[in-house]
Amino acid sequence: MLLRQMRYFVAVIDCNSFTEAAEQCYISQSAISQQIQAMEKELGVELIHRGNRRFTITPTGQYFYSHCKAILEQVDELIRETKRLGTDHELQLRIGYLRCYSGMELYQAIEEFSKIYPEAAINIVNGTHEELYDLLRFGGVDLILSDQRRAFSDTYMNFELMKCGCYAELSVHNPLSKQESVQIEELRRTPCILITSREQQNAEQEYYQNTLGFGGSYLFADNLEEGRLLVLSNRGFLPIESVGTLPPERTSIRRLPICQKDRQIMRNYCAFWRKDQTNYYIEEFANILHKLMTGEN
Repeated sequence: MLLRQMRYFVAVIDCNSFTEAAEQCYISQSAISQQIQAMEKELGVELIHRGNRRFTITPTGQYFYSHCKAILEQVDELIRETKRLGTDHELQLRIGYLRCYSGMELYQAIEEFSKIYPEAAINIVNGTHEELYDLLRFGGVDLILSDQRRAFSDTYMNFELMKCGCYAELSVHNPLSKQESVQIEELRRTPCILITSREQQNAEQEYYQNTLGFGGSYLFADNLEEGRLLVLSNRGFLPIESVGTLPPERTSIRRLPICQKDRQIMRNYCAFWRKDQTNYYIEEFANILHKLMTGEN
């Protein structure tokens, strides 16, 4: 038995007419009659007693009618509430960004977006590249700000924000800090400090070592503040990408471009979101962030 058949039956009783009920339900009179007969056959009882051009509802039919009305009202309320919750969900924007992100534009974008769309609540989380990718895949966030480490997928909107240069933050006590730039080969004698969770240390080290070519040993920090404390104590260098405007260098830290031969190493930063989950707020935030990073009006 289908909810649709119950709706047809209630409509016939409410209208006291097969013809009017059929018009109300946008089907033919014969079709609505057949659906009610099929329901009666399934139940094994007579709900409507049919006579010459007239019908009457049986006592069993009256019982079934009153309970159908209550059930259908509950179903309609369930549908309305589900739609409301779905609409409210669209008013939340869940943003993920890299733990090692050091630029200012993300915070400026959040401030600007919130002024324009105060009805949209923003939730923020940070993580490594792989942690953010998993959050996006499994619906934990709506949009992530991350570096490109794999070929673009058709499953996602791959909104390119900017190409950014790689820098090394070094203690002024490190001899390399006296240079204007540093070659990636020169950094192999200095431990590389990576901002990552304990679970992702191996994955991050493998990427920096095998893909970007950062050799030597590695140290790990949970966040940027901890990483910069390691730099201040001259324990190693911290790789930083110039994603937008970086904060000023600290007194005892120098920030040098990392070069390979004569060129600075560049990275591609993007905003990613699922195509099947796209909405107006996601697109607006990505556009605001892009304008702030590129300086476009």
